[in-house]
Amino acid sequence: MQQPSMDRVTVRTAAPEDAGRLLEIYAYYVENTAISFECVPPSLPEFQERIRGTLRRYPYLVAEREGIILGYAYAGALKGRAAYDWSCELSIYLDPGAQKRGLGRLLYEALEEQLMEMGIVNLYACIAVPAEEEDETLTWNSARFHAHMGFATVGEFPRCAYKFGRWYSMLWMGRTIGEHLALQPPVRFRTSQAPGR
Repeated sequence: MQQPSMDRVTVRTAAPEDAGRLLEIYAYYVENTAISFECVPPSLPEFQERIRGTLRRYPYLVAEREGIILGYAYAGALKGRAAYDWSCELSIYLDPGAQKRGLGRLLYEALEEQLMEMGIVNLYACIAVPAEEEDETLTWNSARFHAHMGFATVGEFPRCAYKFGRWYSMLWMGRTIGEHLALQPPVRFRTSQAPGR
């Protein structure tokens, strides 16, 4: 893929109809890397439902150039309990040919802007990292990207996942984007649908 020019990239809300291309991007990471701890890519209907499920409450964004989706990012519940409403987990996946061109920053900044408008206070990212040395399936690039975006390490699960005959660790990184108030206003989720508890 030709390297994208960021001045012609647009960010928009994802739709279930984008699932085919998003799944193509995601399946690469499932099948070839330990970035995702899924071992088999989900089916297209399952992936479409994942998009629908996210959009019920949170932003799900895609970045595209000339109609071709180059990457996507979305937010989701940190946990399913009401007291966690002000915290969310972020995920981002880029087409391998579109990396290291500012696309991740573009997506994250747009995502954070929408989350701030909702009243989200805490952002977290669950990042797979090598338990020992980097290898062909996993590097520290995602952790470095998040650190560059202002995230700091808040915890680690050492050697918690096994894939490709190797053990991998999980690093949790976090960033605060709002105020922690004594009387915290409720989060303005995308719909008025009552959150699952």
